Amino acid sequence: MNDRVPDIARCALMTRRHFLGRSGAGLGAVALAMLMGDDLRAGSVGSGVSDPLRPRPPHFAPRARRVIYLHMAGSPPQQDLFDYKPALNELDGKPCPADLLAGERFAFIKGHPKVLGTPYRFARHGENGMWVSELLPHLSGITDELCFVRSMHTEQFNHAPAQLFLYTGSSILGRPSMGSWVAYGLGSETRDLPGFVVLVSGGNTPDAGKSVWGSGFLPSVYQGVQCRSSGDPVLYVNDPAGMSRDSRRRALDALADLNRAHHAATSDPETLTRIEQYELAFRMQASVPEVMDISREPRETLEMYGAEPGAPSFANNCLLARRLCERGVRFVQLFDWGWDTHGTGPHDDIVTQLPLKCRQTDRPVAALIRDLKRRGMLDDTLVVWSGEFGRTCMNEERDGSKFLGRDHHPHAFTMWMAGGGVRRGLVYGATDDLGYRVTENPVHVHDLQATILHLLGFDHERLTYRFQGRDFRLTDVHGRVVPDLLA
Repeated sequence: MNDRVPDIARCALMTRRHFLGRSGAGLGAVALAMLMGDDLRAGSVGSGVSDPLRPRPPHFAPRARRVIYLHMAGSPPQQDLFDYKPALNELDGKPCPADLLAGERFAFIKGHPKVLGTPYRFARHGENGMWVSELLPHLSGITDELCFVRSMHTEQFNHAPAQLFLYTGSSILGRPSMGSWVAYGLGSETRDLPGFVVLVSGGNTPDAGKSVWGSGFLPSVYQGVQCRSSGDPVLYVNDPAGMSRDSRRRALDALADLNRAHHAATSDPETLTRIEQYELAFRMQASVPEVMDISREPRETLEMYGAEPGAPSFANNCLLARRLCERGVRFVQLFDWGWDTHGTGPHDDIVTQLPLKCRQTDRPVAALIRDLKRRGMLDDTLVVWSGEFGRTCMNEERDGSKFLGRDHHPHAFTMWMAGGGVRRGLVYGATDDLGYRVTENPVHVHDLQATILHLLGFDHERLTYRFQGRDFRLTDVHGRVVPDLLA
């Protein structure tokens, strides 16, 4: 009995980490295999490779090589910008037709709401006579470059779930974002910058948080990297005070050796991802300050965008999006907060706040399209503009508010695309006289996702990643490409 005491003592000193690490053919390996699934098998895209961001070909010839997604967080009211409805003004202040309310749930509207007309004038623009509000004078001048979809609809009517649904294909946390899927499928055209970059303006992150640019169960090297147009471009990427570039290089080399040894013992693909992330961060220390320095741009370009070097603004972010795409970034995501026009006060109504947001964004958005075109980049750069859902045709009047605003609305909203293989000067789909429901050519969020991936050269049903025994994709088990939107 006494002979066994030392063995028991040694077992007591063994930590859980040591046990799992040494159980290469036991519990540790079984658990790892269950969690990682096909990641442990060589040859799949993005798994077990020394450079997970290496450029990779899509399934077929792409129309677009990169995406700039302009998201107006909070969701603009389509009736005040693009979807002109004269009947709203005719019925302004009158009770909403009862048949629209049957079985409906609203985020904030209570009782029997009244119809809300638009306080803004509309006019036709471009060769096809597209209706655009007076709030967007700059965008009105480039409508022939745009492809409007007035028949978008979604399944979510609260911000966070709707944003998750738009970007990850699910209203539940944990799925990879659209930009992460693109970086996973295509890799990066540059070794010195991430494949997926995020720029935020308006003072807040989206309601869904950073999950809308997270990598979910994909290797974390594919998640979006948030950059800033003022201060340090990327937080925590600089070396600590007193550390030279040579010292950092030697430290990374030593750390890479340790991580490779760990990978040899565990076959965990996230270890290789970690090595690449450290190396990318090292290269970004030199590349990011240069690409984020818009003071290098000609004065004429800065004025065209309304950009001011060193200021945090949507205009700066639009110019940065072009600079990032020029240097090989595959997916640039802009989030601009402040479009949630409920009408509880002047900070969120359609009379004060909506014109303010339009003034902040109209000029730089139009400048971005023009700038890409004059540089020969618009043909293979897909630009997308949207919110996460639409707004109601009724006045919200929360708690008797006298300010004008619209509640969340999932049944119909407007978005547009430009460049990257979409049809120019097109208005696709239609809604009823009040803009409440889609009446022609409905486009679901999953259809939009499938179409964006198609333009990048992917069959959305084949761009998959095995996780927990199932092949996941951005469009889940839904979605269809909308061929009428393609040039």
